Amino acid sequence: MELTGKTHKFGDDINTDYIISGRYKFKTLDMSELAQHIFEDIDPDFSKKIGPGDFIVAGNNFGCGSSREQAVLALKYAKIGAIIAKSFARIFFRNGINVGLVLIEANTDSISQNDILRIDLAEGKIFNEAKKEIIQIRPLPDFLLKIINEGGVANYLKKYRDFQI
Repeated sequence: MELTGKTHKFGDDINTDYIISGRYKFKTLDMSELAQHIFEDIDPDFSKKIGPGDFIVAGNNFGCGSSREQAVLALKYAKIGAIIAKSFARIFFRNGINVGLVLIEANTDSISQNDILRIDLAEGKIFNEAKKEIIQIRPLPDFLLKIINEGGVANYLKKYRDFQI
């Protein structure tokens, strides 16, 4: 699996309330509507700045806070190509994989706002086209890659009826 996109950089401890504010979480079940409000408390115009396939880049502990699935679903419905962070909150990581969101652990220090990245998940590398740099990623096990490729656990189980581990 290979992905290409523009980066939108954040820092450490980006919690689920930053991803989608609590004022929206209980107003609608329409994930397309929620997707229009991601990161609004950090940048009110953020949803207008992103394009399909763009990447969120962050530091440590991305997705900390509540374990509500609205945060990962809002990112998926916003058509974020991948989230690259130094580390993820455990429940956020599990929820992300469950819905087929690409989550990558890597050293993000050298990645800047608006860099263009190419990610090769099979090779385990991020190619920063802007800086002509290669960043190693923490590889995902094959079974997680299969779940992501199928669009999440539900789609995977519909297709295979069981885990093929």
